[in-house]
Amino acid sequence: MYVKNRDALLRGDVDRRMLLLDAVEYMLNLCSARNIIRSSLAREGSSLVVNNEHVDIGKYRSIHVIGCGKAAVGMADAIDEMLGDRIASGMIIVPEYVECRSRIGRIDVLKGTHPIPSRSSVEATERMLELAMSASRNDLLLFLISGGCSSLVVKPYCITLEEKQELTSMLLASGARIDEINAVRKHLSQVKGGRLVEMVGADIVSLILSDVPCNRLDTIASGITAGDSTTFRDAMLVLRRYNLWERVSSNVRRVIEDGIEGRIRDTPKPGDAIFRRVRNFILADNAYACMKVREFFEARGIDARILSTKVHGEAREIGSLLASIAYEVARHGRPFSRPVAMIAGGESTVRVSGNGNGNGNGKGKGKGRGGRCQEMMLSALISSRMLGSMDWAMLAIGTDGIDGNSMNAGAMIDRATLSSATAMEVDMDSCLRSNDSAWFFDSVGDSIVTGPTGTNLNDVIIILV
Repeated sequence: MYVKNRDALLRGDVDRRMLLLDAVEYMLNLCSARNIIRSSLAREGSSLVVNNEHVDIGKYRSIHVIGCGKAAVGMADAIDEMLGDRIASGMIIVPEYVECRSRIGRIDVLKGTHPIPSRSSVEATERMLELAMSASRNDLLLFLISGGCSSLVVKPYCITLEEKQELTSMLLASGARIDEINAVRKHLSQVKGGRLVEMVGADIVSLILSDVPCNRLDTIASGITAGDSTTFRDAMLVLRRYNLWERVSSNVRRVIEDGIEGRIRDTPKPGDAIFRRVRNFILADNAYACMKVREFFEARGIDARILSTKVHGEAREIGSLLASIAYEVARHGRPFSRPVAMIAGGESTVRVSGNGNGNGNGKGKGKGRGGRCQEMMLSALISSRMLGSMDWAMLAIGTDGIDGNSMNAGAMIDRATLSSATAMEVDMDSCLRSNDSAWFFDSVGDSIVTGPTGTNLNDVIIILV
């Protein structure tokens, strides 16, 4: 069971809450990295069949496995079961909070940090690169990629680790989209943006679990094995757009300016000859997760509609919109008749508001606990209060089990949530202004707690009317 506090969440409209939580359990189980690998790959003679395409592994002297991300352990487990006799060596990097053994078959497991990189990320990256660069043209490098790689695979270019940490914190708090954040990361790295491919001589097959909207290969994991469509100028424009250009270190500005002026070679672009020996396969994405949720409800005779798997924008604005849609269906039966489960997915953003210290009551500015799923649900709850009706239930969950800087995966809301907040005289609006959504949901008892799930396919939202 993934949801650790399931019993505590079964209050109020128990039947509706139970359906939502059962849908989450069903989705997370089928979206586990191990199950995705098993359903996407097969071994047929000398071939590895990936998404129905054949990779001739028989022509290679050895297979070396490298990988990174929140789902790397499950992916490595499944690959070891399938190819263990052919794997010569391997090394994956996972977040330090992931509980796992130190070795999977012949694959070593190293630890880094997420979302802010650390010395351990740098040291693990150096070891992984040593292995990757030791592979010859007669070998195959099998790269397991999932969300979180950008802070786990770290080799800064002409800036210190401390400068990279500071920059990462600024970008994460700015409300920038993941493609914008990664455009900056790629141009301050020696490995991202396809540069890793320049460093190795072996053929590469990347197996990818996508955690970014639209599945852009140059954005997933900062495009480690893909051509980069962004430039140094794009990186500068991102920093200017979010008023960070004058706040970042002089070394960061110098590298980007040198790149714009041509004194530093830009990242390799799509179509570059070096990518002829790379095959990138996306095995699952947010649409995959949302379809599993739809499958759950349809099996129970409940109409299920996927609204979008590309949700993006400010979390609080999306929350208000979703509450309005839920109200329209519940009160007027449009655009769908009830009962219906409406499903959405993607990756919203949270803009941290100002400075100050969250103090557990929502009165600080921007220093509270929470993330995009909980902020979205808090905004939806506030909108429902304004609409004056809440004959529905909704939840939002990060499929990786981690929402922002909290220990929660997400949150659930319905009339019981609103009643609890009213009875406790919690200032919902102040909590939203302070980005203190985790404190709010912990207080009213509607946080969803899973711990790390071992997968990462963005966020999933379910509205049950």
